[in-house]
Amino acid sequence: MTMDSRAWNERYAAAELVWSETPNVFVAEVAGVLPAGRALDLACGEGRNAIWLARRGWTVTGVDFSETAIGKAQHLAEKAHVTVNWVCENVIDWEPEADSFDLVVICYLHLPHGAMSRVLGHARRALAETGWLFVVGHARANLASGIGGPQDPCVLYEPDDVKDWLGDLEVVRAEHVNRAVETPDGSRTAIDTLVLAHRSDG
Repeated sequence: MTMDSRAWNERYAAAELVWSETPNVFVAEVAGVLPAGRALDLACGEGRNAIWLARRGWTVTGVDFSETAIGKAQHLAEKAHVTVNWVCENVIDWEPEADSFDLVVICYLHLPHGAMSRVLGHARRALAETGWLFVVGHARANLASGIGGPQDPCVLYEPDDVKDWLGDLEVVRAEHVNRAVETPDGSRTAIDTLVLAHRSDG
């Protein structure tokens, strides 16, 4: 399966930053207590999470299919005086090195469920022994009760969906989390799915 990167290239080119330079709040919460090692950020966008991890001593690979996003990520990494291995590839088809990463991050990647299952399979195989897999994205519950994110339920996921894609990983957290979003009408609450899983070989 392939995706067309042109729309995302245009979106990233249209704004100085599509996302903030600061890491996602949940990535910071989860990764902030882990010892630094090798990290993989799939669908890294402009690199905010990858750069934050690198600043904390991680050896980081960031992957995204948008050439424009990767170019901006390279610039931001240089500005932050950190080194990240940037890879411009489609995460549906790109296969990371197996048994190699202490942390894999998938942050707001929204694809049809078959494609998401494929990406999570790659991520699962990429984990080193005792490695962690972290997923956060817009929940389907957000359509009725939250704000923002894709409006197509076919690309949204609930905690149980993600758990089903994780194979034999040990799930540590699988839940809805709330995130404040500032709008012209005041603060609103977005509902995200958060799943944290651990490779445990017995």
